[in-house]
Amino acid sequence: MPRRRDRHGRGMRGPIAPPQVPLSVSRSEAFDDLVRDAADRLERRWPQLTEVEFAVQDVPPAVPGEQDDDVVPLGRLVSAGEAGQGSSNRIVIYRRPVEIRAKTRDERALLVHEVVVEQVAELLGLSPENVDPRYGED
Repeated sequence: MPRRRDRHGRGMRGPIAPPQVPLSVSRSEAFDDLVRDAADRLERRWPQLTEVEFAVQDVPPAVPGEQDDDVVPLGRLVSAGEAGQGSSNRIVIYRRPVEIRAKTRDERALLVHEVVVEQVAELLGLSPENVDPRYGED
């Protein structure tokens, strides 16, 4: 039987974290979770949103002549007709512009939720306050 040496009397090393806990989550994965949480919260209130695809892109695409140079969108609604045949409505949230505007995780979560609510309101043809009564509150 091989003898293992424990030089400093501390015992054998164990795992750094339990198996059910992720060791690290990237900023991109954390942002995806924020968007998913906001979408899930709204889907409970508006069941028709289960047909809508929520997506995250790093930055908005540069389309010459379509947007003002001073305004960077935080999100966009892509209607089913615009996306092509057989596709569903899609709400895209742009990660980098949101991260730049929000410094803390709580601010980021609030901003992501507000952007998702605004895009859902545009899709449903309602005001953001009707989509989520807590819209605009801190």
